[in-house]
Amino acid sequence: MLSLDLIQPGDESTLTGGYIYNRRLLEALAARGWRTTVHRLQSSFPLPSAAALEEASEVLAAIPARRLVLVDGLALGGMPELIQREAQRLCLVALVHHPLAMETGLDAATAAALERAERRALAAVRGVIVTSHSTASALTARTVPAQRIGVVEPGTDPAPPAHGSGGESVELLCVATVTPRKGHAVLVEALGTLAHRAWHLTCVGSLQRCPATVEALHQQIRTLRLEQRVRLLGEVDPTALSNCYAQADLFVLASHYEGYGMALAEALAHALPVLSTRAGATPETVPGQAGILVPPGDSGALADALARLLREPQLRRRLALGAAATRAALPDWKQAAARFAAEMQRITTA
Repeated sequence: MLSLDLIQPGDESTLTGGYIYNRRLLEALAARGWRTTVHRLQSSFPLPSAAALEEASEVLAAIPARRLVLVDGLALGGMPELIQREAQRLCLVALVHHPLAMETGLDAATAAALERAERRALAAVRGVIVTSHSTASALTARTVPAQRIGVVEPGTDPAPPAHGSGGESVELLCVATVTPRKGHAVLVEALGTLAHRAWHLTCVGSLQRCPATVEALHQQIRTLRLEQRVRLLGEVDPTALSNCYAQADLFVLASHYEGYGMALAEALAHALPVLSTRAGATPETVPGQAGILVPPGDSGALADALARLLREPQLRRRLALGAAATRAALPDWKQAAARFAAEMQRITTA
């Protein structure tokens, strides 16, 4: 029986793309007969406290020699010295959802320190698993040889096509944790110029990860007098999320960067037209037949695209047909696990 130890910080039930990917991948590997173990580190990573580093050292030291260990990128870049030490004893493979320094909102000194630490850790591991070709390219630009990288895109669950709101007002849906990188402020700024149009926005995603961003977003909504048109639901259960997708007319996501964009793939699985940004891996996930992509951080371009989509229902219908055609090509989690197994075999035997 194949075994895999996963090292990751924080609560494994967290509803963000990286944690969902890790959880669903391990479930799919278990279905293939793998024995998987999750080792949880403190949530202060990738900027760990001294206590968190000491605990991480104990966790790694307790894993038997020569075991295959997958280290989530949030933990990897926060402990390069431990990674360098344990790489002599364990078969370490990194799992990078996106480079740490590309997180929106970091000051220059923190971003530079994270990039240096991540480079050191990546140089020590046997290989790297990433979730998109875009992230692979970002790592090769950071001196990781291409042959040491394996791309394993997330799986996507089958879903019924959205039936839409059925009203005159266009129902917009955004599914993303409210953090600086997800661009909610850019989206609301764009919508503030379209108050004369008929629309309503529902935002689903955690309001707990970055309280300052959430408070600023609430203030922005109040300033633009959009309280009756923008709902911040926070996290919802799977049934409620499915209902949000079913009732939506257009999926919107103004991210500054995406390592893959699992919510975008989920929207395509519901045959929803997409408006997003040309950020990171998004162009890989959302083809031109299924959505419109604008430059990240450009609220004017986003507003122009939104205005067009709001006034042209035939465009939304055409993109929905493109999304429906795209959904058939999305990999499922069984396929993702098979690809992961193949890439791990290639990396660990090279």
